[in-house]
Amino acid sequence: MGDVVIVGGGPTGLWLAAELRLAGAGVTVLERRTERDTHSKGFTVHPRTMELWASRGVDKLFVPRGTQVPSSHFGLFDTRMDYGVLDTPFPYVLLLAQPTVEELTEGYARDLGVTVRRGHAFTGLTQTADGVVVRAEAPDGPYSLETGFVVGCDGVGSAVRAAAGIGFPGTESTAYTWIADVTLDDPPPVAYFQATNEAGQVLVVPMGAGVHRVGGIDGDAGADAALPGEKEIRARLVSVAGTDFGLRDVVWVSGTGTASHLADRYRDGRVLLAGDAAHRLFPAGGMGLNVGLQDAGNLGWKLGATVRGWAPGGLLDTYHQERHPVGAATLRLTRGQTALMTTFTPESLALRAVLNDAVGQVPQFSHHLARQVSGIGVSYGRGPGDHPLVGTRAPDLRLSDGTGLFGLLVPGGYVLLDFAGAASAVAGRAAAPPGLTVRRDRPVESRADWRPVRAALIRPDGHVAWASETDGDALRSEAATALAAAAGGGPGLP
Repeated sequence: MGDVVIVGGGPTGLWLAAELRLAGAGVTVLERRTERDTHSKGFTVHPRTMELWASRGVDKLFVPRGTQVPSSHFGLFDTRMDYGVLDTPFPYVLLLAQPTVEELTEGYARDLGVTVRRGHAFTGLTQTADGVVVRAEAPDGPYSLETGFVVGCDGVGSAVRAAAGIGFPGTESTAYTWIADVTLDDPPPVAYFQATNEAGQVLVVPMGAGVHRVGGIDGDAGADAALPGEKEIRARLVSVAGTDFGLRDVVWVSGTGTASHLADRYRDGRVLLAGDAAHRLFPAGGMGLNVGLQDAGNLGWKLGATVRGWAPGGLLDTYHQERHPVGAATLRLTRGQTALMTTFTPESLALRAVLNDAVGQVPQFSHHLARQVSGIGVSYGRGPGDHPLVGTRAPDLRLSDGTGLFGLLVPGGYVLLDFAGAASAVAGRAAAPPGLTVRRDRPVESRADWRPVRAALIRPDGHVAWASETDGDALRSEAATALAAAAGGGPGLP
């Protein structure tokens, strides 16, 4: 049945499946739903996710379908973080409903040859010395299949996580938030409206086709609050925003608590986790959807290299080593916002006011938050002696012909950037990872941290694997060592 079985056909599972196919792996997706859910909580896409799309040449499938907002929020502060200062081709938040993200991602994955089995529910697994036996329930009865690896992308209640015995420690809910899709006859004039007072908090965003999403947290609501009806939603809008915006026709209501959990490990032998199966986050700014897609971007090429037989030793272990700290950091970000978004005492409102002023008056503070929330600031560790750029996300460096780095990453392989005309001399002779793209050029950029770089090796997920500021024979030697390590012929590189 192929090299990898993915359980869960949401955006994370489907993007991972596409990445695996780019890497040359066979993949089957098992999705228990027979039809796509047309109502979904996620609707916020951050810049780093759009960069992943651009690095596979599919950003133009997604971006035109959404609404661009040049800022984002932290804790629903009145003063928003300016995304225009970020070093990215996508200096904005994209409001795009998760069902649309899923639909477009599934189409892209299927075009690459991914098999998606809808109506097939995972029921169990058994790991063997050289694979995994997966048990599933299909419309015509139970069956089992053998595969090399299983990845659970099946949400916070992950059956794969439970079957593998992976712990999911965290904290339970202390408050409750609700959202609803409605029609508004008098919507706010801005693309993202938010308000907070002692009665609670509300937000209003357009979802397209005449539908707005409204949501909020009530000042007196506990963790077991009931879902509001139309009358209650209207009253809650009035109590916080001073108007109900002409609300009518509530078509969907959902809610969630503030529970937060993080898997204690992202890998158990031949079983791995990604997305909500690995982390449950309070939905502050849509970070769960984005972190899940970025999990898939990190795991896809590593697992693909492993099943294709050219991965460096220990490469698959770096998935947990790199992404678990990101999950923990994101959990801290969302928990911090939970404290700011779920209490409405005079003291907590005063703290909000202080931090709101800091976002507006201290550019460095706002920029720091924007980098963390957007995903642009994610950096993986580097070893002793590594260049400072190693582990960082490479920007879309403009090259002399006007193209950018992201376009070179589209095939899903490593990219060797040779700015000195020396590193590429060894690319054909040294052991090199399959699908390596070599570009001998000089970026037309003024970034201070990239200006002295003479050559760099970029991983398939867009992070820097190696960089050097040396010249001549020393550069050739470093490049040969870096390429060999990337191809599994030497130590040091992930």
